[in-house]
Amino acid sequence: MKSILIHISRVLLAIYFLLPGIAKFTSWDTHIALMETHNMVMIPILLAIAGIAQVGGSILLLLNKQVVVCAIGFAAMILLINLNLHDFWNIYDGVDTKHETQNFYKNMGIFAGLLLLAAVNLDQDKS
Repeated sequence: MKSILIHISRVLLAIYFLLPGIAKFTSWDTHIALMETHNMVMIPILLAIAGIAQVGGSILLLLNKQVVVCAIGFAAMILLINLNLHDFWNIYDGVDTKHETQNFYKNMGIFAGLLLLAAVNLDQDKS
């Protein structure tokens, strides 16, 4: 039962990152505008890196490869995204603070799940 739950968690987390990773390329301008609203720098480069990391990491998770590395990498990405894009403590024109607060705390739940996924795979990571 434990391995089934871990497998389901890994697949769901992979999908959680895969779809937005693809969307970063299919909705490029929308993501650029969001990042500009939050006064980010090097936007095209960061967006491309995030998209590639999300798609590539998701594929590795789906294949059950480099699970610990991907989970820790995605956890770091969550922290960076929360601090830069879901910074509900800042006021931006046209940005709903309540929605950003919800996204911030939702992402912290995903962060916790990623840490657990990394922890349970430390001894059995598949290279």
